[in-house]
Amino acid sequence: MEIYAFVLLSVLAIASALGMILSKNTVNSALLLVLNLITISGIYLLLQAQFIALIQILVYAGAIMVLFLFVIMLLNLQDEETFFDRLRVKYIVAFLLGVIVFGQILYSIGGVTDLLPEISDQMIFVGTVEALGDVLYTDFLFVFEMTAILLTAAVVGAIMIAQYKPKNSGKTDD
Repeated sequence: MEIYAFVLLSVLAIASALGMILSKNTVNSALLLVLNLITISGIYLLLQAQFIALIQILVYAGAIMVLFLFVIMLLNLQDEETFFDRLRVKYIVAFLLGVIVFGQILYSIGGVTDLLPEISDQMIFVGTVEALGDVLYTDFLFVFEMTAILLTAAVVGAIMIAQYKPKNSGKTDD
């Protein structure tokens, strides 16, 4: 079952990447990039790397894409004819189904000829939140605490700068 989810996510990631590159509309390109980042996060989940999958969605699909969309909206670009307006849906569906069938054939050939690698039992624990937390709070505790103090000082400094109001010296410009 995992191989079908992997194939589906891989095909969706490749299709959204191609759509992002071929689209002339910048907003559609940004939304296809978000879809691509979410499918890559799904692949990370299949690899049992929950922390990386969560960070992929929060940092890239969340924060950075919001910045991209703000820039796109500030530029106020006009709508242009997209690649998808000229391309019919049946061709896209046929291409995706062909890729899925071709991938299944390659996987079947790899399974018969023993070309697929064996996965170690220890790989289940690599990349999980538990393994990352164990290393972070034991081996790198000092670095983690220093980073927390530095970020807290930066937030306090940013708040103080944002709330700073210069005092009037009693002079008025008339």
